[in-house]
Amino acid sequence: MAKVKVTQVRSVIKRPKDQKATITALGLGRINKSVVVENTPQIAGMVRKVSHLVKVEEA
Repeated sequence: MAKVKVTQVRSVIKRPKDQKATITALGLGRINKSVVVENTPQIAGMVRKVSHLVKVEEA
């Protein structure tokens, strides 16, 4: 599978609990922190759920 680099670009302050939990599950938590993950349907759904808080690039 292809890998994608997910970078948090906005804060989770004042966001719903499910969005905070999704950011944590992706391995993020600080602005400008990046993780490289497999582009599975599960990860794609998580990224779509918090797309307004993260930036996604091909890794």
